[in-house]
Amino acid sequence: MGFGMPFMYLDSTYVLVIIGFALTMFASFGVQSTFKKYDKILNSRGLTGADAARRILDANGLYNIRIERVAGNLTDHYSPNENVIRLSDATFSSRSVAALGVAAHECGHAVQHQVGYAPIKIRNSIVPVVNICNMASMPLFLVGLLLGIGNLAVLGALLFGMVLLFQVVTLPTEINASRRALSTIKNMGLLEGDEYVGAKKTLTAAAMTYVAAVASTALQFLRLLMLANRRRR
Repeated sequence: MGFGMPFMYLDSTYVLVIIGFALTMFASFGVQSTFKKYDKILNSRGLTGADAARRILDANGLYNIRIERVAGNLTDHYSPNENVIRLSDATFSSRSVAALGVAAHECGHAVQHQVGYAPIKIRNSIVPVVNICNMASMPLFLVGLLLGIGNLAVLGALLFGMVLLFQVVTLPTEINASRRALSTIKNMGLLEGDEYVGAKKTLTAAAMTYVAAVASTALQFLRLLMLANRRRR
């Protein structure tokens, strides 16, 4: 009996958390190792990430979007409200094929806003609701679980589902930005041959982190529903 006591508090649904964590770590390791590999290969045209971004933006008539450096590694992002693309230290002044791929990807997001790409409009419109649901979901779920109020726990789990919905909508947005980036890189001749292949592999690895995030959140959502439904019985 002494040996069994520590295990009586373990829940079988923890396996879903472990699987989700493993998927996330695997994807994170993949993008880090891929970026590190192609960060060592310089493009033959001698362009930095900032150079490539400026050329792509200008080619699409986005002269008003600034390009700034931001601290960190792979912290690159596009801020539509500020009309600025921020490139990380590893991208801004780097001449690697990986840096050009990442810079072009962020430009892809800018082009999405310019053309009114539907998924990104949906994603932006649900952000306020998702933030509220995200803050309220776990308190409601935990209170419902602790007090044995099954319906309240289910409500908390369903609110957490909005986070999953946000990530599902984000996934095609990221994939589309990478497709736009690769198409632009090829059409503008920024990278060719093995250089282009390196950029493509870098962006593919980055896309897998979003796939892993969706899978991990889906598993967490499933776990919350399973635990909540147990309280309803």
